[in-house]
Amino acid sequence: MKWLMVGVLALFFLLGGFLLTPSPIDSKAWQPPDPRPLTGPLSPNERLRLADLLARGQVYGPEDTTVSADGVVYSGTGDGRIVRVFPDGRVETWLKTDGRPLGLVFDQAGNLIVADAVNGLLSIAPDKTVTVLAREAGGTPFRFTDDVDIGPDGRIYFTDASSRFRHPDYRLDLLEMRPHGRLLRYSPNTGKAEVLLANLHFANGVAVAPNGAYVLVNETWKYRTLRYWITGPKAGQAEVFADNLPGFPDNLAVDRQGRYWVAFPSLRNAQVDALHRNPWLKDLVAKLPDSLKPKPRQYGLVVAFDRKGEVITSLHDTKGSHLQEITSVTPHDGYLYFGSLHNDRIGRLPLQAIPGLGDDEA
Repeated sequence: MKWLMVGVLALFFLLGGFLLTPSPIDSKAWQPPDPRPLTGPLSPNERLRLADLLARGQVYGPEDTTVSADGVVYSGTGDGRIVRVFPDGRVETWLKTDGRPLGLVFDQAGNLIVADAVNGLLSIAPDKTVTVLAREAGGTPFRFTDDVDIGPDGRIYFTDASSRFRHPDYRLDLLEMRPHGRLLRYSPNTGKAEVLLANLHFANGVAVAPNGAYVLVNETWKYRTLRYWITGPKAGQAEVFADNLPGFPDNLAVDRQGRYWVAFPSLRNAQVDALHRNPWLKDLVAKLPDSLKPKPRQYGLVVAFDRKGEVITSLHDTKGSHLQEITSVTPHDGYLYFGSLHNDRIGRLPLQAIPGLGDDEA
């Protein structure tokens, strides 16, 4: 009986301490839309399992990829490296940013523009000279620089996913469900960054239309993609491009045919959707170790949209055994390259393997 009483008291104090500990978030209720069925062009298939696997076992967390003019694949990894994967399969460390390189794109001068979650917006010259382009906009420092793209005029569009939570705490940003994200633009002429859109629920991937008329940005936690008009009668205005998506949209890219490719690291999670209706419960869950928080299902998903935001086709790995938690898709020279936040490989799939797209070029 004595040991039973001791156990009950210990449990009481542990539970009391947990309940009395302040939550790291101040969450807000949100009513998610009912999930759309995976039918029609979203129907599950195993097309991602046809992809070649590059640098398998030699990288970890190749979140985004870009390809240089000479066909070398560049990617940033979880340990702060930028690696190069050569056409012959050789993998080498190019440099370390001492941060977390996420979005990557080459500018017209051959500099690698990097959205580094820790260090901000970077430009890395071919000789490996690193220049910090921006670390703040509108007086607010970046806390989670995420994805990047370049317009036809050379201006750089990028995102700060959250001005409150840093990269390791992205789950807290999801649970809090408050709009801390921003879409930004850096001008090489002025050397300054400006805020185009604020109050986004985790501003993620960006892609500029080939003609420079607008830029798309993924609002991950709201399962949608927004379009911000750069030119024309709607310049400066934003609208929904694609809504009620089948998962959490991450990076996106546009190919030469004007198709927008969106990577989904996870399908929608019924537990997360249910939690959003109860802020008090989210505040409690936020105090739990990450191992006890809702986890994504192992799945691989990429979806292509047309210029009107309609689904064209989708690529799946329903078990996530070949490619999973896909965070980026990069069209280049007839191939799609797939990055991942927590995987040890880069996927590469020829467009010819996708029904109806085989005769097109990426």
